[in-house]
Amino acid sequence: MLTPMSDHPQRAGTAGLPAAFARAIRGDADFSVTARALTTMDASNYRRVPVGVVAPRDAEDVAAALEVCRRYGVPVVPRGGGTSIAGQATGTGVVLDFTRHMNAVVDVDPETRTAVVQPGAVLDTLQRAARPHGLVFGPDPSTHSRCTLGGMIGNNACGAHSVAWGTTADNVRSLSVVTYRGAVHRLERAPARDASGRGTPARGASGQGRERDTGGGPPGVRELVEGHLAALRTGYPPGLPRRISGYALDALLPENGPDPARAYCGSEGTLAVLTEATVSLVEAPAARALAVLGYADESDAADAAAGLLPLGPLTVEGMADDLVPGGHGGLPRGRAWLFVETGGATPAEARSRARAVVRAGGALDGTVVDDPAGTRALWRVREDAAGTATRTRDGAEAWPGWEDCAVPPARLGAYLRDFRGLLTAHGLRGTPFGHFGDGCVHVRIDFDLVSEAGVRRFRAFSEEVAALVVAHGGSLSGEHGDGQARAELLPRMYGDELVGLFGRFKDLWDPDGGLNPGILVRPHRLDENLRFAVLPREPVDVVFGYPEDGGDFAGAVRRCVGVAKCRTEEPGPSSVMCPSYRVTGEEAHSTRGRARLLHEMLAGELVRDGWRSREVRDALDLCLACKGCRSDCPVGVDMATYKAEFLHHHYAGRLRPRAHYALGRLPQWLRLASPFAGALNALGRARRPASLVLRAAGLTPERPLPPLARVTFRRGAEADDGVADAERLGGGVPDGSLPGGGLPGEGLPGEVLPLPEQGAPPPGGGAPVVLWPDTFTEYLAPEAGHAALRVLRTAGLRPVLPRGRVCCGLTYLSTGQLDRARRVLRRTLDTMEPWLAHDGLTVTVLEPSCAAALRSDLPELLGDDPRAARLAGAVRTFAATLEESAPDWTPPRLDRVIAGQTHCHQHAVLGDAAERRLRERAGLQGGLSGGCCGLAGNFGFEKGHFGISAACAEEQLLPSVRSAEPGTEFLADGYSCRTQLAHLAGVRARHLAEIIADALE
Repeated sequence: MLTPMSDHPQRAGTAGLPAAFARAIRGDADFSVTARALTTMDASNYRRVPVGVVAPRDAEDVAAALEVCRRYGVPVVPRGGGTSIAGQATGTGVVLDFTRHMNAVVDVDPETRTAVVQPGAVLDTLQRAARPHGLVFGPDPSTHSRCTLGGMIGNNACGAHSVAWGTTADNVRSLSVVTYRGAVHRLERAPARDASGRGTPARGASGQGRERDTGGGPPGVRELVEGHLAALRTGYPPGLPRRISGYALDALLPENGPDPARAYCGSEGTLAVLTEATVSLVEAPAARALAVLGYADESDAADAAAGLLPLGPLTVEGMADDLVPGGHGGLPRGRAWLFVETGGATPAEARSRARAVVRAGGALDGTVVDDPAGTRALWRVREDAAGTATRTRDGAEAWPGWEDCAVPPARLGAYLRDFRGLLTAHGLRGTPFGHFGDGCVHVRIDFDLVSEAGVRRFRAFSEEVAALVVAHGGSLSGEHGDGQARAELLPRMYGDELVGLFGRFKDLWDPDGGLNPGILVRPHRLDENLRFAVLPREPVDVVFGYPEDGGDFAGAVRRCVGVAKCRTEEPGPSSVMCPSYRVTGEEAHSTRGRARLLHEMLAGELVRDGWRSREVRDALDLCLACKGCRSDCPVGVDMATYKAEFLHHHYAGRLRPRAHYALGRLPQWLRLASPFAGALNALGRARRPASLVLRAAGLTPERPLPPLARVTFRRGAEADDGVADAERLGGGVPDGSLPGGGLPGEGLPGEVLPLPEQGAPPPGGGAPVVLWPDTFTEYLAPEAGHAALRVLRTAGLRPVLPRGRVCCGLTYLSTGQLDRARRVLRRTLDTMEPWLAHDGLTVTVLEPSCAAALRSDLPELLGDDPRAARLAGAVRTFAATLEESAPDWTPPRLDRVIAGQTHCHQHAVLGDAAERRLRERAGLQGGLSGGCCGLAGNFGFEKGHFGISAACAEEQLLPSVRSAEPGTEFLADGYSCRTQLAHLAGVRARHLAEIIADALE
């Protein structure tokens, strides 16, 4: 047997690698700490540190890169989106990143129903190119928005529609590959030979015969196959649609083609490097419907799944209630469900087939959904399960390991019952879900992968489950490949003879062992290279409480399992994450990339400067702190909080950037500047002086200084009756002409009322509502506050303003000045304490970012103060206040078309359901943009951020404004969003309170 290359590169000569790559390729070669840290992990339990990352531009670059690696004795790991779950996208050599340059859909041919793609092309990109022709690529993993075709071919990925359209291998026509030694091969299916040896046309997924025999592959492969025909014909389990484990050597049998392209699929980058693929496309049904069937548990659902296959469904997916966050709304009665999609030439035909599924399913309950919004919502629950499953219902961590296996569909129910018993015997918990129609199961399990005892249990359980899968006639991998997670156990499935043939096959392709060593053959043990082994055993000292992670910052960082939903290139209308990645396309600017760098910072092996790390600082610099990941990430990573934590430690005892002082302490500066608003506004209108001020403060000169209100919100409420309009409050009132400090008597619509004595009921008649005078409303946009006072009063409520200084601490949080934020928030709690003693308190916060800070950041920063939780629980948005406190009030009808922006913090923390319902009741038609406006508080004002900020706005917000019809009302509750629209679109957007207040007249 040939001696394989060690997985550890020959360090003696690697110092010259960067220069060698600079001379050899036209693409990018990055050997920095950041590049290496970003590729230490995929979506598995494993971690290995590479030498560097190379992004080739074309096939010639690939060959040149391989030649350099071969010369230096360095192994190679081909990598797509990095979402592999078994560890096959990690390695210690050079990582080939195909997503940067080799990411094109080269051609779509509707006549032959084929497409030519490069390995880094994202599946959704191919689907968008094929859709105008009524075609789709059949396999569609839940990671379709970021997985690449190269990765799908490497893993032989399948997805939800494989019951109708097969695996990736079923849909591959031909492949162009290059070996570690530089040999180029074109792999295509040859004509099958019958018993007489005569050729017969072979048929692929498209049903078209392919006669050409290129003899693709290295010398010796045919001899290997012909010398072991009996073993190859009998060694693979029969009747198993999802058999992905090992090499598909049976595809090279004479009666099967032979088909070297099919044999290559699922090889996990161990044979040769893919440079181009021709794939089959299938005709998309003109109409679809979704039957959802409810069962007592997932085993009952599994028992029913195989019986539905004769009805010709497009999908048969299963999941249980553990994976349905927030209850079972919209789902039929039961504790587990089958999602069965049907197709038809017309909606009526699709519905009819779905109803037939419900009748045949033997379910407790069933329903048919065929409206696009409803089906998208249900499929989103299923697609997010890979992330949702990483937390058990009580918040414990759960991990892959047996994320992927498959048994014959008719055996699935029995297998799941045995599997549940095995979990119980080992004291483990997990919730199976997946492609029940193909017998394929995914599950995340609450393994302890940190302690030695926990790792021993992980190994023992894995060995027993492997035996259970084999006993049920199954495959260790049903979709995601063996990688490091299961390759060690392949002899239990195939026996030593067949696994020995796998090794010989690998050596014919890769005699130097340079491609992805340690994967599939001669594998690493399943319990080594675990990603958690390098993390600190004791919690690090942090400021935020991280209550959902046991107070452990490392636990918070571990939330990122690598499914990479943050790498989605085109967000949906109701998603935000991750705006900076979509602008730059850089992994370092994705939520996953930043989490990886924080992981490596805690590990201290590669990123060695701890909290002082420049690599982490630079990656976080373009984080907008939009909090979109908090809601859009399936596992709830909150990078805005992690960024604030990092900045706090990074600048501890050191001078900060000037922008941190200018913007982080904005409430102080605005309070000091307010008496001089007229003069400062005049200065701001003078371009040159304003530019000098901005530069001196470390701010971007591309933006004007925001104008100050001539009269603050509180002073205007004292002097007027709370109904003054924006024009009267924004200018024309001499500074100092209004009384300050005095409190008017009761009875005015929006008066500033004294706080109650401890234990006394809040003053006044009607339901009292505390209207929060946030910094932006107080000093920059009082018109929103006065409009809210009018509307709340009209709705029969009694709006009151708190006496004394209150602040949510937002600007201190966003710049990581956490000690100051805690002091500000404690003072705020002291001010609000008399109110907090009363049940049913409602605190209405007009600025979404301030409301989000009070709702989420306050209790995490001051978890030791019970007042923090009480104030957080009292916070409501303007619309939520009206809905809860004045449910019988009917808003005026405006009947206008709107456009604008939902604030990203509202989307992530508070939700906008109440706002949508209020807009509907008021006759405000149309929707608001998803994504992020790009200003994001201080981010868009900081020097060097203007380009990114504007590009974020160009993604959804600005196009929606430009396409708006005349007379459209522009709406944005966030001051940042309104400012961005004014700066970049030249339109005035208003708070929802202002628009409704206008109609009261």
